[in-house]
Amino acid sequence: MTASRPHALFSFGTLMDERVQTALFGQAVPTAPASLSGYTTRPIAITDESVIATSGLDVHLTLEREYGAVVEGAMLRLTDQDLAAADAYEVDDYVRRRVLLSSGESAWAYLDAKPLRPAARIVIVGDSIAYGRCDPRGGWAARLAATHIAGNEAEHRVFNLAIPGSTLAQAAEQTPALLGPRLPDTLLVAAGINDSAVPLSAPEDHHDGLARIADGLRSLAATALAHNARLVVVGPVWLDEERTRDYGGLRFTKERALALRESVRTWCRENHIDFLDMWEPLYEKTDLLVDGLHPAADGHEALYQHLTALGG
Repeated sequence: MTASRPHALFSFGTLMDERVQTALFGQAVPTAPASLSGYTTRPIAITDESVIATSGLDVHLTLEREYGAVVEGAMLRLTDQDLAAADAYEVDDYVRRRVLLSSGESAWAYLDAKPLRPAARIVIVGDSIAYGRCDPRGGWAARLAATHIAGNEAEHRVFNLAIPGSTLAQAAEQTPALLGPRLPDTLLVAAGINDSAVPLSAPEDHHDGLARIADGLRSLAATALAHNARLVVVGPVWLDEERTRDYGGLRFTKERALALRESVRTWCRENHIDFLDMWEPLYEKTDLLVDGLHPAADGHEALYQHLTALGG
C-alpha cells in the first residue's frame, strides 16, 4: 500500500536534493516545481555536523521578505514520518510555518526562527498596551517602528493599528479590511488581556473570554495566510493585581492573565504559530507600570528590548 502523503512542503534549498531526500526519507519523494512570492533568500552558516554531512554544505539558504520578489523551488509531498524527519533535519535557525504559494496553495516552509528578523512590512493590531497608552513616545510599538524603518527606510514599514480596549475577537473582526492596502508580510497581534477581564457589575454573567481565545487566533491566522503574511502573537505582560482590582469597571487578575498566557502559548505551539512571551520583562516591577496595567515609558522600553531579542 502506498503511504499517504498529506503534507505539502515548499523547499528552496537542500531538501530538493534527491540525495538529501533519500538520506532523510529513505527514498526520493514526489516533487513538483513551485514558487513563493514576496520572498527572497539569503545565506545562513550551518554548524551542525550531522546536517553538513547529510547536505554536503555548510551554508544553506533562509527566506527573507521582499515585496515583488519570487523564490523558485519545489513542492514536496510528504508523509507524517517524512515531515517529522524534515523537522529533525532543520537546525534551530529554522521553524516550520504555513506559507501561501504563488499557485494559491498553502504549504509548509522552513522560515527564520526569529520572526521579525526577515520582516519588511509589519502590521500591528492589539489593545491599549500595543497602542502605547501612557507613553508619550508611543510605547514598544513605536520603538520597534523607529528601529525597523531605520534599517531600510525605502522598504521597511510598520503600521500600528492597535485600538485601546480591543479583545482578540474584535481584532480578528476588524483586521481583514485593514490589511489589503498595507501589503503586510508580518501580522503582529498583541491583544487578549481584555479577554481576561471580568466586569465588576455582573461577574456571574460574564461570558468567559478565555474560552474564545482559540476562535480569535484561528481567524487571525486565516487572515494572515490569505495575505501571505506571517502571524506573530505577542503574549500578555505582567500586571500588578493590587492596583487593577477596579479598572474602569473591570477586574484584572494575575491568575486570569496567566491562564490567558498559557492558553495562547499552547494554541500557538500546537498550530505552528510564533509566540513571543512578554511576561518576564515587567515581572514584579510595579514601578514600571503607571496604573498596574499600562507600562510607563521605562516599561515600554523594557518590553521593546525583550521583543527585539526574542523576535530578531
